[in-house]
Amino acid sequence: MRLALCLTTLAAALSPTLAARGEDARPNIVWILVDDMSAQFSCYGETLIRTPNVDRLAREGARFAKTFVTAPVCSPCRSALITGMYQTSIGAQNHRSGRGTEKILLPDGVEPIPALLRRQGYYTAIGSAQGSKLGKTDYNFEWDPAMYDGADWSGRKPGQPFFMQVQLHGGKLRENANWRNNARKRHVPTDADAVTLPPYYPRDPVILEDWAAYLDAVRQTDREVGDVLNRLEREGILDQTVVMFMTDHGISHARGKQFLYDEGIHVPLVVRGPGIPAGTVRDDLVSHIDLAATSLALARAPIPASMQAHDLFAKDYRPRDAVFSARDRCDETVDHIRSVRTDRFKYIRNFLPERPMLQPNRYKDAKPILRRLRELHAQGKLDELQERLLFSPTRPKEELYDLQADPHELRNLADDPAHRDTLEALRKRLDDWIVETNDRGAQPESAAMFDSDMKVYLDSQSAAEVAILQQNIATMKTWAAEGK
Repeated sequence: MRLALCLTTLAAALSPTLAARGEDARPNIVWILVDDMSAQFSCYGETLIRTPNVDRLAREGARFAKTFVTAPVCSPCRSALITGMYQTSIGAQNHRSGRGTEKILLPDGVEPIPALLRRQGYYTAIGSAQGSKLGKTDYNFEWDPAMYDGADWSGRKPGQPFFMQVQLHGGKLRENANWRNNARKRHVPTDADAVTLPPYYPRDPVILEDWAAYLDAVRQTDREVGDVLNRLEREGILDQTVVMFMTDHGISHARGKQFLYDEGIHVPLVVRGPGIPAGTVRDDLVSHIDLAATSLALARAPIPASMQAHDLFAKDYRPRDAVFSARDRCDETVDHIRSVRTDRFKYIRNFLPERPMLQPNRYKDAKPILRRLRELHAQGKLDELQERLLFSPTRPKEELYDLQADPHELRNLADDPAHRDTLEALRKRLDDWIVETNDRGAQPESAAMFDSDMKVYLDSQSAAEVAILQQNIATMKTWAAEGK
């Protein structure tokens, strides 16, 4: 007994964290959240590059094959994720809104996850793979900075569980010329000629080089995931930590970011940690907001009854039979699109069908890929499919895609009599969701809010950018006055 007591005492001394937290210790929770990246990881079937660290998470945990964001642009998506609520239900649906004199307040009873976990004794942090500054938040509502204790978990008390968000630049890296040049010096770059593009993009050198740089950014992201895992291992806490890896929306491309096609809303999600079955592949439909409820459940914290997120590992878990997404104003560009996606079909409703597919948008139009696409369009060098999907001057009011037969969403079946029943059923599903979730985007954004946010945006840009923005803003107002 004396020897056993000594060994127990020694183990407690060597493992103060476990001793302080006890046998029923709550896990640490780490979200790794990546900008502008689709599921181009080898565990998701990408063959041109290898991603050993994300693959490790999948091998040692659960990989979710069908995870979708509720918004295909960062600030609405992140506002939804951090509250476990649809951005449309909390008034945060317009990108970079509430930044000026007009403010957005969360509805009564809705609180960000870090605030809820902090009250449960968690140390809360938000940072990046390197550095000591607080990481990206980008919330479209008023929030208390005190809900974060620091930029990483190093400031916690001995034995205190922590909730950490690691923010990575992801697909945005490829937009940095210095990063691209340095990456080519350190590693063999992805072969642009070997890239496989979706059929609605031309095999143009600019497009191919951009996609190759994007895949290089995926590899860099994987290395940064490895940095996080290595630190957790060095500190002896990896097996006490649930790691959730996800991106905030799909690749930033013409039909990806800002749109409700799968290129914009389908994201990777991998979860590894204590209690998570290793080597699991989940094929159920998952909404990215579900990370909020799942994290609260792992922390043994109460999940608000009004929260729209689902605990993915609950004993009474019931898979979603559909996921919903929404796109509203992105920067100066006004839009209003909603979608419902089942396992097989997607229904999209364009509330502003008289507007072109690719509206003017300073942010996206500054990208070399968009500039090149517009050049090829002006020169008549795009094929019929590319012209129709990217440069149609108007949009169909409704779109319906059979995702099993048409994963790239090329053939709109909304007018096909053979799919009339499916169209009507999904049309009703979306109508019901709009009412049941109190979709605040059903009413146009007020002129006061738009002007307030545009002033902040204009004040942050260069003179050349301001001129483009002012022209685009005038176009938005003209189209709205014309009923478009």
